[in-house]
Amino acid sequence: MERKKFLGSLLPLGAAFTSMAAGSMIDDDPERITAIPPYLKKGDLIGITCPAGFISNEDIQPAVNKLKEWGFQVEVGETVGKKDGTLGGTDDERTRDLQRLLDDKIIKAVLCARGGYGAVRIIDALDFTRFVQHPKWIIGFSDATVLHCHLNRNFGIASIHSKMCNSFPADWNAAEQVQRDTIDSIRKCLTGETMQYNVAPNVTNRPGKATGALVGGNLKTIETLAGSKSDLNTNGKILFVEDTGEYLYSIDRMFWNLQRTGKLEKLKGLIIGGFKIKASEDPAEEFNKNLQEIVLEKVKKFSYPVCFDFPVGHQKNNVALKCGVKHLLSVTTTGCSLREIK
Repeated sequence: MERKKFLGSLLPLGAAFTSMAAGSMIDDDPERITAIPPYLKKGDLIGITCPAGFISNEDIQPAVNKLKEWGFQVEVGETVGKKDGTLGGTDDERTRDLQRLLDDKIIKAVLCARGGYGAVRIIDALDFTRFVQHPKWIIGFSDATVLHCHLNRNFGIASIHSKMCNSFPADWNAAEQVQRDTIDSIRKCLTGETMQYNVAPNVTNRPGKATGALVGGNLKTIETLAGSKSDLNTNGKILFVEDTGEYLYSIDRMFWNLQRTGKLEKLKGLIIGGFKIKASEDPAEEFNKNLQEIVLEKVKKFSYPVCFDFPVGHQKNNVALKCGVKHLLSVTTTGCSLREIK
């Protein structure tokens, strides 16, 4: 090989390492292999922190007890119990607490205590250099979508979209089975079980099969991240979205954002989770399309499968999903299945 050509061939490789170190966007290849953090074993340490909203030490205790029952050790971060308005401490306090847990090699997973709002205020202050060298599972949903999107776009590291500490019941035996099952799905994800979920059919589903990395989270948060360093690349992926407390016209606007930013164009599949829709104060002003109509209007030019009513979102039936990990989505007239591919 000529020297000039040889040196030229090294440039993309060097740029890739530079991008990872600097935290620039590297997720432009849908075939890129996602880095899977080590799965946990008994005795491993899980850290709990508040990157977003406030929660008390008392309110995280059911989660701490369950994690210990699963055989893990728990380290409670300094932001648990702190309060700055609705936030779990000041921006500096939340940044320092999460940074310490990200950097500590002994800690094998970081569980967000609750959602709310706040992660976007600190994401650019975090240094993921040590985290990239020693990846660990980041766990949470809702506002934690900021973390899932940022990790996927910049570093290609898998994470877990799931319930957080504020969803663990105080009395496990009195909890509904669906609540126990969805929380136990966190344990299964963390310990490396192959995840599969089967969903009842929906007449508005669009049949088909798709294989790709699973990405997504809270729709409003994904919209907010558009154009930023944490912008989610959906090319060649299976996208899942959920939201709560939004008007129909706002949901329509968010799906237009997905379409206009190209996030729907090169999808392999689309999963619509739970949407708690806020009714208009004036019934005469209610938007004239329902959720299914809003979605199908935006994807009518494409042929990939679409699944509605998947059990993910601000609801009791909120299963744990491995973001960035390859899955098989199958949508038929008899139901929908989502299965992790190893």
